[in-house]
Amino acid sequence: MRRVECDVAIVGARAGGAATALLLARLGHDVVVLDRALLPSDTLSTHSIARSGVVQLHRWGLLDEVMASGAPPIRRVTFHTPDGSMGREVKDRAGVDHLVAPRRHVLDTIVARAAAEAGADLRLGTTVTGVARDIQGRVTGLRALGPDGPVLVDARVVVGADGLRSGVARAVGAPVVDERPPGSATFYAYYGGVAWDGIEFFLQPGSLAGVFPTHGGDACVWVCVPPAAALAARRRAGSVEGAFAALLAEAAPELVARLARAPRTEPVRGTTRLPNQARQAWGPGWALVGDALYHRDAVTGHGISDAYRDAESLATALDSALRCERPLAAALDDYGRRAAVARQDIFAITCALGAFPPLDEFVDLQRRLSAAIEAEAADLAARPAPRIHTELVPQSS
Repeated sequence: MRRVECDVAIVGARAGGAATALLLARLGHDVVVLDRALLPSDTLSTHSIARSGVVQLHRWGLLDEVMASGAPPIRRVTFHTPDGSMGREVKDRAGVDHLVAPRRHVLDTIVARAAAEAGADLRLGTTVTGVARDIQGRVTGLRALGPDGPVLVDARVVVGADGLRSGVARAVGAPVVDERPPGSATFYAYYGGVAWDGIEFFLQPGSLAGVFPTHGGDACVWVCVPPAAALAARRRAGSVEGAFAALLAEAAPELVARLARAPRTEPVRGTTRLPNQARQAWGPGWALVGDALYHRDAVTGHGISDAYRDAESLATALDSALRCERPLAAALDDYGRRAAVARQDIFAITCALGAFPPLDEFVDLQRRLSAAIEAEAADLAARPAPRIHTELVPQSS
């Protein structure tokens, strides 16, 4: 078995893991990132990024590359309700004047490649088979199987960024510390051949549908409904495609009419009754980030922004501990508390929206969500971006 040593070993090379690796590498630390997937590859995701997530990409110097990849800038948001339609332009705030919805196979590759360029050791096609512990039970690394055989990664800290069903969280026994009723069912598919003005939402009693433009001239069309409605539609239609078509026709008939000549370019995908939960953020030698830490209903589309926000908080905390400014436990405890406070408002609003309250209450919750996202974006924009410490830069002779 080959042996590798590093400061931080991260399991998962997508939103939370790649961002954490990027920032830690830029801060001058030795980082190994392991993921069983290869990039570029897609993942289940409603990938419209809220302003706070776009702010993070901008602060980290990656937004220009994301836009250059062909993701169209989104400068208008329109809400359609039974009482009429209301549109607004995306204002220039917190350093950005547009939103964006890049496909995950593009976005994740850009961030992971940036992490590798910053010095992170990116090991794709590598499956983590277990965690290593010392005699006191503290996590000290990972066992994995890569393209060249088994490898043991010794690390001062192991980070689980491996999604909702995190193997790291399971291995370390990270408990769920905040669990709320499961949320909506979400289905989505991609359509081509139609030009879209921006993001559009279609609100009806018991449903929320929408569309946002993405790469290749495609648009992601989606619908969120209560799980019981989704299951009933699936039974009636006999297929996921049929259920999606029926639910979309009921939630947004005007959108369906506009899609009449738009070919569907990919299969329908979706989920039902995924949990609203947060796990314990850290323990002896380990920490969690991204969906491994915190998973919420897709109805607000805030997962990528959450992951980027918490990735920076974790990287900052680990940096202070690795440079011996404070004990690791104190740094990670601070990270856990910051993550809990940061998600509090949007998590509550998300769970309330996922219960599909009456329309007037739903609209009010959407206003509160918009205000919370703007406040989060302003807070992030006011922070200095993590930069490498001069004392960690090798000096030329």
